[in-house]
Amino acid sequence: MIETVHAFILANQAVIGLVVLAAMFVAFLWERYPPSVVAVATTGVLLTLGLLDEKAAFAVFSNSAPLTVGAMFILSGALIRTGVIDRVGNYIVDRASRHPRLAVVEVFGGALVASAFLNNTPVVVVLMPVCFRLATALDISPKKLLMPLSIVAVLGGCLTLIGTSTNLVVAGIAEQAGIAPFGLFSITPYGLAAAVVGLVGLVLMSRLLPGDQPRAGAFNTETEQLYLTELTLAEDDPAVGMAVSVAGLGIAPSAIIGIIAHGRLLSAEESEHHALAAGNRIVARLDGAALMTLREEKRFGIGIGDGAGKTASVVEVTVAPTHRSIGRPLAEIPFLQRQRVALLGVARFRHNPGPTLAENRIRAADRLLVEADPANVEQLRSNVGLIGLASATATAFRRKRAWIAMSAMALVVLLSAVDIVSIGAAAFIAVAVILVTRCLDASEAWASIDGDVLVLIFAMLAVGAAMESAGSVALLVNAIEPLLATAPPWAVIAIVYFTALILSELLSNNAVAALMAPLVIGIAPATGMAPEPLLIALMLGASICFATPVGYQTNALVYAAGDYRFMDFVRIGVPLNILTGVAGCAALALWAT
Repeated sequence: MIETVHAFILANQAVIGLVVLAAMFVAFLWERYPPSVVAVATTGVLLTLGLLDEKAAFAVFSNSAPLTVGAMFILSGALIRTGVIDRVGNYIVDRASRHPRLAVVEVFGGALVASAFLNNTPVVVVLMPVCFRLATALDISPKKLLMPLSIVAVLGGCLTLIGTSTNLVVAGIAEQAGIAPFGLFSITPYGLAAAVVGLVGLVLMSRLLPGDQPRAGAFNTETEQLYLTELTLAEDDPAVGMAVSVAGLGIAPSAIIGIIAHGRLLSAEESEHHALAAGNRIVARLDGAALMTLREEKRFGIGIGDGAGKTASVVEVTVAPTHRSIGRPLAEIPFLQRQRVALLGVARFRHNPGPTLAENRIRAADRLLVEADPANVEQLRSNVGLIGLASATATAFRRKRAWIAMSAMALVVLLSAVDIVSIGAAAFIAVAVILVTRCLDASEAWASIDGDVLVLIFAMLAVGAAMESAGSVALLVNAIEPLLATAPPWAVIAIVYFTALILSELLSNNAVAALMAPLVIGIAPATGMAPEPLLIALMLGASICFATPVGYQTNALVYAAGDYRFMDFVRIGVPLNILTGVAGCAALALWAT
């Protein structure tokens, strides 16, 4: 019986491979399981049926593409950990308060360039709060900016080979098939053509962007975990005697609420030209990482309280609903009087505490950032009015190593651009540099890798290998070969591009790239074309997806943050898909064939 089944599978393995492939597509569309789980399960089925042998399955781990993607995740993490991304974001926010319309251009221009060399997901995450602040400054809905932000980031990812993981997947499969390696800027002319037309189209269709405000509860700047804090200026601080705008305090001017001087709180406008004096307390709202960075730098006295000594650590604790001090000023909370601790800041969900740290009225669920030594931490833990005590999750930026992180990223671009080493090798050299120099710790480096993406890529490479070894790819090539043999080059390019585009609007673009790459390489000889233009068409088609919120990861981010409707993406995305597709295909047909 087993022999009969085995013989049947062997005789019909090409068709069975296509049946398994179709079932996988159905599972992707069903969305009962994450794409990575579906891909791993499909690989398991192919191994069980014998369509994929053990040697071929493990051979996918020699593909450089997913390893390069992982290295780029780490490099992006290093730029975040060293505060580079934070400083860029703060700079843009401060520009927005003075020149909001120019700041819009700077945000989108920065997103375009940054996404060409960094993973565009963290770029969009960092710039989303900036877009909300810009929208407030321009008195428009955030929906006018968030969807364009995602579109620009996607277009930027198509300017270089390292711009998206999809590009690297296709390039890795092509290299394993014996095709000459793609260079860092091999796709730039074609991606640039699509980007220029896409940006022009976006400007022309900007009136179609929704103008209503997101519903309450959608992402907004009020939901950021910002701590109200006070920074006391020391007598020997170099900022003494200077105005805030030129003092170089190390925090974004937009984060400053006011200054307490001579017992009076000056507003942000009054503070702008106030000459700082020793003992002035700067009232600011900062995220946890910025606050922890200031604590580590020891330039200011932070918060209120007596301090906690050299062995102090920072913990987060929540005010319980039963706390006896609710409604009283934070300076009167009992543990500040009884214990040797410092209260560094307070955060409140969807509300801004204030006006100052000491005067803030305590509310249930207020989140307190407290500096205390081990003995006092235990006392706080036993306080029935405080709940959820845990070590602070925020860590200080390693700003002194920012130049190393930026140099490492520049090293990748330089080494790969002049063909000294491959992109993968350059990325690994850069990762080694940032790990050795402690730009981020090893545990932080591994945590910055999106394991779900890597598992999906490896599994889909295995599925693609199975389709080739089983003859399924050859079966498809033979079926469509007569149709493509007489088609002009521009038509073949367009078929590859728009097939990848349509599939990627519904499925994972990495999965589409991994499946279509062997097929594209197989049909190239029948069309009389070199495979490179078709592979570039696949890269672009699988990435430039605007018509659905699930077409690209950044689309999903802004879809939830901006409270868009599904049809908002269809209305803007379908025309943009057509415009960018025609531009990219035309560029390939003119320059690459």
